[in-house]
Amino acid sequence: MSQLKQLITNDMKLALKAQDKSALKAIRMILGAIKQKEIDERIDLDDTQVMAVIQKMVKQRKDSISQFSDAGRTDLVEVEEAELSIINNYMPKQLSEAEIEAAVDKAISDSGADSMKDMGKLMGTLKGQLDGQADMGLVSQLIKSKLS
Repeated sequence: MSQLKQLITNDMKLALKAQDKSALKAIRMILGAIKQKEIDERIDLDDTQVMAVIQKMVKQRKDSISQFSDAGRTDLVEVEEAELSIINNYMPKQLSEAEIEAAVDKAISDSGADSMKDMGKLMGTLKGQLDGQADMGLVSQLIKSKLS
């Protein structure tokens, strides 16, 4: 069992003992998603694969929050934000916008990119470097603004 999965399982036990229903619900949701992936692919996930599942859940929550906000459903926004705050506990430390911008600038200068046709190459390079530590949507926006 991966260390991250073990940590999440231990946190579930703590939430059960503390009778923290919202945390317990979110943690069970994470473990359910991990278990589903393991069953679908017939493997035990390592930390990197568990992190990918968690990142997908974070993205889903952010999308849901945006859609619920647009629809004026503040009750659902609060539920999603509560789940997101618990899920984020398992994400690596996020880089600041300045750190992301510095990484984008370095990638552009290192690759010699000078137009939008280099966008895919830059995104591929930066995804490997910043995966899990930065919102790739923000990275994409920064690249577009610097190359246009």
